[in-house]
Amino acid sequence: MEGSSDSGWEKSDSSRGLNACVVSGDSRGLHSRNRLTVSGNASNNARSIQGGKERKVGSSGVSLMEQGDLSLRQWLDKPERSVDHLECLHIFRQIVETINLAHSQGIVINNVRPSCFVMSSFNRVSFIESGSCSSSGSDAFEDALNRKPLGGHENSAPEVSRPVASQRASDTSCLRSSLAFPMCKSSIEEIEERNIDASKKIEEREEMKNNFPLKQILAMEIGWYTTPEEVDGSPSSFASDIYRLGVLLFELFCTFSSKEEKLRIMSNLRHRVLPPQLLLKWPKEASFCLWLLHPQPSTRPKMCEVLQSEFLIEPRDSIEEREAAMRLKEDVEEQELLQEFFVLMQQKKQEAADKLQDTISLLSSDLDEVLKQQLIVNKKEGLYSEINKDSHAASEKIEHVSVNPVRNDDSAGMGSRKRLRPGLWIHEEEVNEHPAKVQKSETDTEKQESILSKSSRLMTNFKKLESAYFSTRLRAIKPKTKPRNRYSGMNSEGKESIVMTEGSSVDNFSSKEGQSEGRRSGWIEPFLEGLRKYLSFSKLKVRADLKQGDLLNSSNLVCSLNFDRDKEFFATAGVNKKIKVFECDSILSEDRDIHYPVVEMASRSKISSLCWNSYIKSQIASSDFEGVVQVWDVTRSQVLMEMREHERRVWSVDFSLADPTKLASGSDDGAVKLWNINQVGSIGTIKTKANVCCVQFPPDSSRSLVIGSADQKIYCYDLRSTRIPLCTLVGHSKTVSYVKFVDSMTLVSASTDNSLKLWDLATCTSRVLDSPLQTFTGHTNVKNFVGLSISDGYIATGSETNEVFIYHKAFPMPVLSYKFSSMDPVFGYEVDDASQFISAVCWRGQSSTLVAANSTGNIKLLEMV
Repeated sequence: MEGSSDSGWEKSDSSRGLNACVVSGDSRGLHSRNRLTVSGNASNNARSIQGGKERKVGSSGVSLMEQGDLSLRQWLDKPERSVDHLECLHIFRQIVETINLAHSQGIVINNVRPSCFVMSSFNRVSFIESGSCSSSGSDAFEDALNRKPLGGHENSAPEVSRPVASQRASDTSCLRSSLAFPMCKSSIEEIEERNIDASKKIEEREEMKNNFPLKQILAMEIGWYTTPEEVDGSPSSFASDIYRLGVLLFELFCTFSSKEEKLRIMSNLRHRVLPPQLLLKWPKEASFCLWLLHPQPSTRPKMCEVLQSEFLIEPRDSIEEREAAMRLKEDVEEQELLQEFFVLMQQKKQEAADKLQDTISLLSSDLDEVLKQQLIVNKKEGLYSEINKDSHAASEKIEHVSVNPVRNDDSAGMGSRKRLRPGLWIHEEEVNEHPAKVQKSETDTEKQESILSKSSRLMTNFKKLESAYFSTRLRAIKPKTKPRNRYSGMNSEGKESIVMTEGSSVDNFSSKEGQSEGRRSGWIEPFLEGLRKYLSFSKLKVRADLKQGDLLNSSNLVCSLNFDRDKEFFATAGVNKKIKVFECDSILSEDRDIHYPVVEMASRSKISSLCWNSYIKSQIASSDFEGVVQVWDVTRSQVLMEMREHERRVWSVDFSLADPTKLASGSDDGAVKLWNINQVGSIGTIKTKANVCCVQFPPDSSRSLVIGSADQKIYCYDLRSTRIPLCTLVGHSKTVSYVKFVDSMTLVSASTDNSLKLWDLATCTSRVLDSPLQTFTGHTNVKNFVGLSISDGYIATGSETNEVFIYHKAFPMPVLSYKFSSMDPVFGYEVDDASQFISAVCWRGQSSTLVAANSTGNIKLLEMV
């Protein structure tokens, strides 16, 4: 050891190779806590010292502090810190042993500063290099420390802060690339960018506020721990580490009442001027400190002298007792932690076991219920089959008598007649056995194939069906006594929703089992109905294909589709500034390459939305990109009304089903306008704080309106009091593009967060509803309007993958999908164009027929089969 120490007085530039070092004063503490910190240079040649052995470690990194650890600098600067003699000596001794370990291997530490050491909750000290020899490491470490205020809480470890400038640059580049993406229609991204930019500016200001105060302290610390010979330009040596130990010892035993006092006293320390209170209270420590701080390197003690000095040897027994007590305390804490871990794990497993037992009990009761229903159905089926069998036997007997009026004793002649006229008479065995067996065999085969197909679909989506079952089941067993929902007062006719009706229905076969039995099994009907509808269809079939590309328009994007009152005609409109009306049945019945509209009306601007009047068959409303709302007379092909009160583009227009004279429109100006076709000018205005993307009247009331907004929320308004929304639906993470009612109390919303959500307004008991009944995922929708339509529980929407997706309200996964081929709208050949997307969909009433259009103007009539 002496030899290595003596050699240390020579110049040792090579010693600066210690670019990363982690040392614990107690090897037991080091290995048990596994505290390793690395911070290296470009050569990746960092070293770590553990138990006197040298090993290679990774290059760049920062401290992996445990929860509850803090740097020695933070510990020293705690305002409430008081000097505990044994505690300070214990900390100092650990640091001395760490430095001695490095010196014994010929390494000069250089960074013997409080910010380069971390302390555990039991005062275990570990060395971490801040990387002053490596600028990248230093910045990272100082940024990490700067995330906590000086004298912060013990239980929060420093974190690493990423360079703010590079992160901003990355964000900016991402934003630029997204803005550069070509749009066929004014994208929903355009609406959201203003909100994103505002929030980003606020976040950047907050980030720039933080990273300042501690950097000053760390810079001053480097000055305090710089030796006199280093100030004169001499290289660091082992004696330099001894000087820094003296400064550290002084900081351990000296407390300060203010930051100004600390700065003043630490500046005087370079001249070996110690405060009087330290000299009076800790004379031995002050004397030892002055020895270590000697301005001449050769006069300072060597490391072996420091270790063998009375200053450290005299209180050795007390320190060892303290260490033993700390080890015991650590062991007790570790045992307690282990016990707590096992107790928590036992509790969680027990909770899981209890939950599993409840689930099994629930499934068993439901299985018993289904078996009971099946038994009743089989009994009824047996009864019907017996009746059919008797009637079939009677009809056969009558037919046999009428066709064969020969007596029984002429059976031979009858047999010959059968052989002579096989087309008219056949053997009785063939009638009763052979055809029936063939028919039964064919029926069984078809039934088996159907069962296999349905079983395959069930197993493919088993997890999601399981989730839907438990969701439905748990809703059924919740207490029925709920506060009066806020939305119910908006239904003027006082009708209940279909969902409520389905939820309270009881299977007809079990109605005789009693009222309590009906309540228990009432949830089965909606789930079974949903499952039946989910498995009813296997694919979407193209019934007709409309190729109606316009050579005079560069874009044929269809923005809206809508059927008339009697579902005989459907209208299309889009960026080609035309409303085209087609007769649905003629398109389905005629096999033609090009279909012509029965009516075509030209607008002055691009059309964003259409809505046909549900009572007056000839009236259709439209909204355009210039903020104009128009009502057209289709039979005359002319405009009846033109409303110009919106200041910006209107995205949506909707006629009320309950009052066909009432109309609503929503715009980018944040306003919703209410109109009456018998009056000039709007009859009401709702002002919102964000762009309005969609408006929808409920099917049974003209006194309420639902609005989808760019602020990711859905607002339900009572039109008799529009000052504040009656209810706000919260759940989407991006712009709400569509809202459609399933029934008077249930609605579906679409968003550019790649999801649809199903909401039950009957559960809204406060002003905010944040729990949707169902979230539908599977399609892609991040920036465009892709359409939404509802029919008999089936939900149709488009996708930016140029596909149509069909969901059912009972399950979160798609029922069916159909991909449009990318066809050139003019020449008709297939092209590879990933930018095409479905832009509009619309069901034909409550039928299984759907009209869908994409961004090139390609329109298809699809049918679920």
